[in-house]
Amino acid sequence: MARFVMEFERPLAELEEKLAELKRLDIAVTPELADEISGLEAEIEKLHETLYAALSPWEKVQVSRHPERPKTQDYVEMLFDDVIELHGDRAFGDDEAIMTALATLDGRRCMVIGHRKGKNTKENIKRNFGSPHPEGFRKARRAMKLAEKFGLPVVTFIDTQGAFPGLEAEQRGQAWAIAENLATLASLRTPVIAVGIGEGGSGGALAIGFGDRLIMLENAYYSVITPEACASIIFKDATRAPEAAPCLAMTADDLMRLGLADEIIREPRGGAHRDPASVFASVARVVGEALGQLAGVPLDELVEERHRRLEAIGVYDE
Repeated sequence: MARFVMEFERPLAELEEKLAELKRLDIAVTPELADEISGLEAEIEKLHETLYAALSPWEKVQVSRHPERPKTQDYVEMLFDDVIELHGDRAFGDDEAIMTALATLDGRRCMVIGHRKGKNTKENIKRNFGSPHPEGFRKARRAMKLAEKFGLPVVTFIDTQGAFPGLEAEQRGQAWAIAENLATLASLRTPVIAVGIGEGGSGGALAIGFGDRLIMLENAYYSVITPEACASIIFKDATRAPEAAPCLAMTADDLMRLGLADEIIREPRGGAHRDPASVFASVARVVGEALGQLAGVPLDELVEERHRRLEAIGVYDE
């Protein structure tokens, strides 16, 4: 199966393809091939370092969307034990674009909530490409309230381009469902840790993506709007997304600079899909540490500090 190649990786992919072709040849018949292969390997290594040393915001968006990048269900499977998935919003239906589950991390029972994308076309259609309907957000809110009732910390995984913008979603109260989730998260009397693992677009991300800690993977983004949608509005041209991306201050480094994120988890060179096991281990460690830090905080103090986090967002002049 052919490897998915991102736009900015094409020069590297061409060299790697050339190297593969040379390695298929018989070096015994053509001894000088060994030197050519060695030189090409060195060139590939140098280009690999150069390409990923300083990715632009638009390039990071591409990495965040890589089809092989670990998804919410992968983190749940690899990090947690005793997983019991919860279904439905008790009002309309069960939205596959949101996953909610009771689970255990290092002996600590948690409520896990996350956007769920598919790994192939069939799954993506079933899960609406990770863009939730109102019933998905209501399912998430039901899980939040259950966590509060039973004193369980909430761990969320953010990975969506945004809430589904279709007519049926608006008819079923999309904006209201997102607003209710934000109000619930702001006052929820239990620790909430949000982890940005891929895309983080608009209200669809915010609806499960605010709490006491925001942890971002290096190549994840969190933004009021996707670069394409921003370019469509500002420039009337979605193809100018690479130009819009830097203006959105959307990368993990931007969020740290602005005081919105608490920690960045560095990824393997090339992205989380290059070495998922190391990323799972890092996320498990960081989330576990955050849960431990928040476990002993009195609930009144926890909610008050969360409100202060909200009030500190943004800068304005009078």
